[in-house]
Order: sequence, then structure tokens, then C-alpha cells
Amino acid sequence: MADYRLEAETRTEFGKGSARRTRREGRIPAVLYGHGQDVVHLSLPAREFAAALRNGGTNALLTVVLDGKEQLALTKAVQRDPLKRTHEHVDLLVVRRGEKTTVEVPIVIVGDVAPDTITNQQLNTVQIEADATKLPDNIEVDVQGRSAGQGITAGDLVLPKGSTLITDPEALVIGFLGAPTAEALEAELEELEAEAGIEREESGEAEEGAGTGDVVPEPQDQGSGESMDSAGNS
Repeated sequence: MADYRLEAETRTEFGKGSARRTRREGRIPAVLYGHGQDVVHLSLPAREFAAALRNGGTNALLTVVLDGKEQLALTKAVQRDPLKRTHEHVDLLVVRRGEKTTVEVPIVIVGDVAPDTITNQQLNTVQIEADATKLPDNIEVDVQGRSAGQGITAGDLVLPKGSTLITDPEALVIGFLGAPTAEALEAELEELEAEAGIEREESGEAEEGAGTGDVVPEPQDQGSGESMDSAGNS
């Protein structure tokens, strides 16, 4: 697990106006707390913090350097601008080497399922307890060759050494379903259209077969024709 170093600065001004000025300077307002210490108001370099989350994930171990003193911390909460998606405020939790902490870890699917099978992922993350300095970036789940009807629960996951699963072991993480056939999809579409009151138009071939403008010549009566010939000759 990578360790990301961030040079922090103490904040002495608060409020929306101060926060906006901090962000204009390329920094993010933040608070640091934990282990019984008073809450510390500080700011972090926006670019470096974003890079730590992008490369290390939300469980990236941060080394926060403030007034020459280093403290290890984890990101507990991030406020983002809903439109720009920039970071507006960060809550950091102080951690120490060797102590356990509980975090949510993303699930990453690898491998290819069996033909005509689709994955149905029920959980995107699972909760584990692990050493604060040895948190995994993610947990890989190999689905190679899995077929419809099978499933992978939280208890089936392979956790990093020293980690403990907090999520219910019986919780379904990934299920496997049979891929629907073309006939099944067509039947489902027809059912949905019927519920919505949509009537399908008949195909062009059906319209041509049922048309009233087509004239089919009647077969000639060969016997009548011969009688006429005979009558004409006589």
C-alpha cells in the first residue's frame, strides 16, 4: 500500500468566505481528528490530494505534515462540488501503525464467465478490519468459468493476510444468471408493449397477403372451351 505525503497548513479563518479563498489558492479545507486529540483545522494541496485518491483509492494512507510534524491519516469523508466534482472539504482520521481500523474495500471482478452467463454484482464493496497501514486498495474476485446458478458470497472472498471480514459472510457479492435468449427478449418486449397499450403493426408480408386490391385470375374451364370449339366448328 502506497504512502502519500501531503504538506498541510494550519487554518485560522473559518466560514464560507475563508473556504472559498482557500480553494482559490489551490488548497482544500480539512479537519484532522482522532486518538483523543483536539480537532485540527488545516488545508491540503488540492492536486496532491486528488492524485492520492486517484492512485490509492479512498483508503490511501496519507502522511500529513503539519508544522514539521508527521501524522498518519485516512480519509473518512469527502465533500465534492456536485457539478465540477472538485473536492470542497475533507475529514481525516489519525491512525497509528499496528492498530486496526474498519474500512469499505471495493470489489474488482476479474476473469471471464462461462458462455451464455452474465454476472449480477450485488455488492460493490465489503467491510473489513485490517491494519491501518496495510489496507488493500481492492479485493479481486475471480469469476473465470462461473456459470448460471452459482454465486459468490462475502465469506468466499480471499482477504489479505491479517484482515477480518465485517460484512455478513452469507451476503451475496456476485450472482450468475443465464443470458436471456432472443425468444425470451421478444416475449418480454411484447408483454411490456401490451402493458403500455402499444399495438404492433403487422408485417409487410401479412399486409400484402390480406390486401383487397389483389386480383387472382380464375382458372379457365378447359371442358367449356372444347364445347365452344365444337359448337363453333359445327
